[in-house]
Amino acid sequence: MSNPFILLWLEAPLQSWGADSRFGRRDTLDFPTKSGLLGLLCCALGAGGEQRELLDEMAPLHQTAIAFQRKEAERPPLLRDFQMVGSGYDEKDKWETLLIPKKRDGGGAVGGGTKMTYRYYLQEAAFAAAMQVPAARAGEFAEALQAPVWDIYFGRKCCAPTDLVFRGCFESEAAALEAASSIAHEKQLAEAFRVLDYAPGDEGEGEVLALNDVPVQFGPKKKYRQRRVTILHQPDEE
Repeated sequence: MSNPFILLWLEAPLQSWGADSRFGRRDTLDFPTKSGLLGLLCCALGAGGEQRELLDEMAPLHQTAIAFQRKEAERPPLLRDFQMVGSGYDEKDKWETLLIPKKRDGGGAVGGGTKMTYRYYLQEAAFAAAMQVPAARAGEFAEALQAPVWDIYFGRKCCAPTDLVFRGCFESEAAALEAASSIAHEKQLAEAFRVLDYAPGDEGEGEVLALNDVPVQFGPKKKYRQRRVTILHQPDEE
């Protein structure tokens, strides 16, 4: 039996898909990462910890994402959110001391003191993601995505979905993407670009990027490996 594809619809006021971020600057890519979607899936399953076995199964399977936007409208700019962590507290006041952010062990958050951070978000974005999944796990994944054990979100906890995420399980990627096009048509959205797994010869077809977004291990000590993707932009209509 061939491995089927599940279709995810990702629509929200804010989304953030980081692939190479530091605490001081939390960037986002223009499209969902493989690590972000597998993290979403683990939340739906209630699967914590390293999850090395699940991630090893999912690593070689295909993923295609399509970005949609309002017809005849420009994509909204990135939202930049400036935050300060651990500032404004009087450490001599015992009550204010209780409000200072702390880690689980009671130590100071982010090494103590005041930290500044810039966080970036996509605004009013909509994506369809066709994820190939092991045939033996398809039913389990579908059930979890429709009744998640933990909250699911798009990159960060403030990025909550505003529409149904799970949109079906399909025998082929083509069928899943056809269903995605139907959803976009109903919402009067047009395709802006799509992100495909890289294949030899794609250099002349679109933009090729290397991303460090294939998770090998989740948990406190996350590990990732690299993959390449091809981005195909829709030609501008004249």
